[in-house]
Amino acid sequence: MSAGGGTRAIIAALAANLGIAATKLLAWLLTGSSSMLAEGIHSIADSGNQALLLLGGKRATRKATPEHPFGYGRERYIYAFIVSIVLFSLGGLFALYEGYHKVQHREGIESWQWVPVTVLVIAIGLESFSFRTAIKESNHTRGKTTWVNFVRRAKAPELPVVLLEDAGALVGLVLAFFGVVLTLITGNGVWDGIGTLAIGVLLVVIAIILAIETKSLLLGEGANPEDVTKIEQAIVAGPGVERIIHMKTLHLGPEELLVAAKIAVPATESAAEVARHINETEARIREALPIARVIYLEPDIYSPQAPKPAASEAPATA
Repeated sequence: MSAGGGTRAIIAALAANLGIAATKLLAWLLTGSSSMLAEGIHSIADSGNQALLLLGGKRATRKATPEHPFGYGRERYIYAFIVSIVLFSLGGLFALYEGYHKVQHREGIESWQWVPVTVLVIAIGLESFSFRTAIKESNHTRGKTTWVNFVRRAKAPELPVVLLEDAGALVGLVLAFFGVVLTLITGNGVWDGIGTLAIGVLLVVIAIILAIETKSLLLGEGANPEDVTKIEQAIVAGPGVERIIHMKTLHLGPEELLVAAKIAVPATESAAEVARHINETEARIREALPIARVIYLEPDIYSPQAPKPAASEAPATA
């Protein structure tokens, strides 16, 4: 995924959420609807989350230092994890609290009854625009991968985060719409509270999914199977490399991959020939997979009788 595509999706989501948050909070002030308050806080949380993603993307571009020799690419993962915490606490838990409070005190919507319905319809339109932008940018790199696998396997966290947030926001708006409409029809505020509780459960579930996926990225994920195949084919494509003994890959960031491999070279080659073939192999890897920016190749003499590498040395696939 290009950083530009993720940035466009984030900016579209941020613009939509700021406008939505303002209208929802205005509707809450005029009507006292808990669904409007929960959705307003949800939109504020989403706006803060998009700002965090932009900040993480900016900080991740810093150059490597002696203290951080592999750079700061993983900072994007850290900020994505913070997003899941914000969504869980500020969005989900607040909505659950507000919904419980509303169910206990079942006040209906007495004034400005047309406001929440109008706001929700406008918000659904704006959120749909943001969601459409995220889908469009994701399709540039998703290929034939299913949406579930795209969210689970994407190494750049921005688009999956925005996709899940926007999908959750649209479902939340529909839940709020039904809660408000049923409250207006029956005059019983319990429906508003039930809608708010449903929004809270939805946000907590999405936050947990985001936390699980970004935790995996923080721990360190290897290359996708397709990229591993490209690397393996590039290594053995030229002369001087008999086979791959074992290999590991690790994402240092969404667009930076570390490749470490032990390769078998002919026993009769000189040191100069081995060095030349290693340089050629590195060039082939970078040509096949440009994000493979850090490459370590260790030459060795292959022996079928040699002990197999330990689990810690097994090939890293994904």
